[in-house]
Amino acid sequence: MLTEKSIEKTNRVISYLRLSITDRCNLRCVYCMPEEGIRFAPHSEILTYEEMLHLVGLSVQSGIRKVRLTGGEPLVRKGFINFLGRLCKTEGLNEITLTTNGVLLKEFAAEIKACGICRINISLDSLKPDRFFQITGRDYFDRVWEGIQEAERLEFNPIKINVVAMKGTNDDEILDFARLTLEKPYHVRFIEFMPVGANNGWTPDKFISTEDIREQIGTLGVLAPVKSKPLDGPAQRYLLEGAKGEVGFIGALSSHFCKKCNRLRMTAEGNLRGCLFSDQEIDIKTPLREGRGDDHLLKLMNYAIKSKPKDHGSGTYGPRKCVRKMSSIGG
Repeated sequence: MLTEKSIEKTNRVISYLRLSITDRCNLRCVYCMPEEGIRFAPHSEILTYEEMLHLVGLSVQSGIRKVRLTGGEPLVRKGFINFLGRLCKTEGLNEITLTTNGVLLKEFAAEIKACGICRINISLDSLKPDRFFQITGRDYFDRVWEGIQEAERLEFNPIKINVVAMKGTNDDEILDFARLTLEKPYHVRFIEFMPVGANNGWTPDKFISTEDIREQIGTLGVLAPVKSKPLDGPAQRYLLEGAKGEVGFIGALSSHFCKKCNRLRMTAEGNLRGCLFSDQEIDIKTPLREGRGDDHLLKLMNYAIKSKPKDHGSGTYGPRKCVRKMSSIGG
């Protein structure tokens, strides 16, 4: 239970909202949504598009300037493109981005671009079709790669490829992913494997730090730092000499960036979370549906921002786990 005494005053400016559209997904990644399944929220518990648009509008009044749409997989929700078009008309937002697993990207890329989205993130943990199947539980590698190529053809910029690095699973592909940036204008970001959700397979022996990844990539050439912009996420950005793209590193466990974290999360069920690793949530859906009024909802949003944890309390290799699975929080 959050109290006034639990609020830690910091100099952080919270300007970035990660909004989960759905907890459903068309992949079954081993670290997120295992094949044996999880309990999906009933549709009646998921925020409607109208409710999302209303809450995003209020979040702008609370200082939010960037929204990233996540899931589950956003493109599996019916009516998503229409919602996206309406969201892009929200006054006061400087940036709207989308994270997708890429399975349906080729089909929807042109419509996404037409809505006004230019920046896109695609999750891809292997460049090998057989290994992609082992990680995701689905034989969709070709569909994802075709989606990436279509995004490039349509001149999305940047195209970010998110790679969850797992020792003994895909760490032998680190240099292959980095080499992509030499020939393609992709921003490849390596993300540390995190213990999010009960039984997601995280163990210390599967963990590889961004420092170790960076050392490997350094064998390809000099890594020159790239300065981040105010609305950017937590990635440390670098450019290999002569590369068309970038490499980035997100070290949520080994390199805590809590003091600079500018993000707030809203789950598909309408709960506000200040930190991925904290199970503290503020229910904003219930008062919204009870008609409590915008003043009350704004107070809840501002309270969620002010009560954002000062850190996630995790040791480098012995982190605290959060109970919710990533698919229900929003990736």
